[in-house]
Amino acid sequence: MLRFLLVSCFLLVSAGSWALKPSRVWIATPDSLGLRYQTVALVTPDHVQLTGWLIEPAPGVADRHTTMVVAYGDFGNMSNELYQARALTAAGYRVYLFDYRGFGHSADFAIDTKQLYYHEFAVDLGAALADARRRFPHDRTGIMAFSMGSIMASEVAATAPHCDFLVTEGYVASPQRLVAYQWQSRQKAVSLPAEAAAYSHYAPRIRCPWLLIGGTADKHTPLTDSVAVVREARRRQRRQVLAFEGEHLQGMVALSIESFGDKYVGEVSRFLAAGKRG
Repeated sequence: MLRFLLVSCFLLVSAGSWALKPSRVWIATPDSLGLRYQTVALVTPDHVQLTGWLIEPAPGVADRHTTMVVAYGDFGNMSNELYQARALTAAGYRVYLFDYRGFGHSADFAIDTKQLYYHEFAVDLGAALADARRRFPHDRTGIMAFSMGSIMASEVAATAPHCDFLVTEGYVASPQRLVAYQWQSRQKAVSLPAEAAAYSHYAPRIRCPWLLIGGTADKHTPLTDSVAVVREARRRQRRQVLAFEGEHLQGMVALSIESFGDKYVGEVSRFLAAGKRG
């Protein structure tokens, strides 16, 4: 129980900075949590070297033949997602973590820490998704994105040739509105890349099944934004909202029963299974 509480506190502290705070230092590696993995190297279409971890389903559980490519937020690096990865692999998922350029052990990239995100991070996510599909061509392959990562995930899901599903928590509906909120609530000036002007065009173009997870008390990325995405879905766009009692990125903490994130992952599995039957 104490370990669970410590993990929960850490996740809440590092949940979202709303301006880039990359770290080059991994706080842990998958084997420290008993996870089976391999380190992978991939190269983006613009010739940037990235580092990732490919984490296998836990021993003794049924392999779902589904690969989750994780797009994290603006803080730290991929090692901050290891507890989330453990919850997913315990349910039979393969998890593909990667560091954006300028984060962790990926290639250098000049980052303004007063900027919300860079369009290049979407290029990185697209490269990781393509690499996962190449390695496991018979698996379902999709994206699980948290907070700022939902910005890149929306673009990639809308434009990539193959993305079988999208799961977002703390979905950013409008980067411009988020930047304005940061200034109004915290007097914090945050900038956006030029590509943010086109962001609103991506959500209507996403065709794969999309589960939007959000907290009822989330002031940064309000649950109402996720509800609106579902209401605006057109024919054959399968979208669903999963709400939890809590604030920004508290989903895995709030939806835990016997182990960290077990109910959360169970709800994700039900959504994906329904899509497979359909």
